[in-house]
Amino acid sequence: MKNKVIRWHILGWLLYSSYEVAGKFLEHSNTPLRMKLWFALSFVLVRLVVFYVCYLLLYPRFLRAERTVALGAALGSVVVFYMGLRAFIEEVIYPAVLGFHNYTIDGPLTYKIGYYFGDNLYFVVPVIVVSAAIWATQTALRRERENRQLRAEKRAAEAAFLKTQINPHFLYNTLNMLFSMAYPVAKPVANAILKLSELMRYMLHDTPDGLVDLEKEIDYLRNYLALYRLRFPDSFHVDFTVTGDPVGRRVAPLVLIPFVENAIKHGVLDDPENPVHIRLNIEGKQLQFEVENQRSDDNKDTTTGIGLPNLRRRLELLYPERHALQVAAEDGQFTTSLRLVG
Repeated sequence: MKNKVIRWHILGWLLYSSYEVAGKFLEHSNTPLRMKLWFALSFVLVRLVVFYVCYLLLYPRFLRAERTVALGAALGSVVVFYMGLRAFIEEVIYPAVLGFHNYTIDGPLTYKIGYYFGDNLYFVVPVIVVSAAIWATQTALRRERENRQLRAEKRAAEAAFLKTQINPHFLYNTLNMLFSMAYPVAKPVANAILKLSELMRYMLHDTPDGLVDLEKEIDYLRNYLALYRLRFPDSFHVDFTVTGDPVGRRVAPLVLIPFVENAIKHGVLDDPENPVHIRLNIEGKQLQFEVENQRSDDNKDTTTGIGLPNLRRRLELLYPERHALQVAAEDGQFTTSLRLVG
């Protein structure tokens, strides 16, 4: 998409340059054609520079943040910059290199400056306006594309969720039945079934705002780890600590579990001297979640899980500009750190 925009910009400037050059050929004046073409070159060049100063620097910084006062001051500086750049090219470089200059008005200096200011203000204002219009149009079109993409992804996610409703509900009800049958016979088996049932119930839970209590997310992680401890009672060394108060905090469901899954899938779990460290810290409006593990050469789980690119995309959708994800690997130690705000 970016290449397409660049091509349109190049085409637009080529057409505009052709228009200016053609105008010099058709212009009826005593100025030699050679001088006219050099003035057309400087005119287009200065306009091009000012256009992209506004388009790439000023409007993205100030219009997006609605900083009107700062924008007004910046545009005033652009006007001065336009006049100064044009004067430097046509009144300094051209006389020194080509032997002629543009403004040859006789009279007091104040008259010269006033004429030069008014003349250039007439030419620079359309550049500023056109640059703003093009930037605003492209921004609106980009946002519309992003909104369409988000709506399409949401519809796909809802469709996929509906397709999975029957089997998980059936499994959840079956697990409850197995729990009632196993409890009188083998309580450890019954407890394992109960924890798995709680995991399934949490996964099926839906909320109007798409968020869940952080306490429930923590319980989900603990139940998930507890099931692994039942599978590997003597060789599962994971340290999970929570600091801060999770009461009243809400997060997107299942946003933390992929980091734990990856640590268990790829980490060393049977070394008591180097356990997997899972730390959750709640402080103010910020939530910091960190998972640290030694990488294992053995893949203990053949499931694909959630890849890092998909995880990053989900965080962008759920927490736009309100998250920071860092992944580091050093000396066989793998660390993922996630910060959520709000």
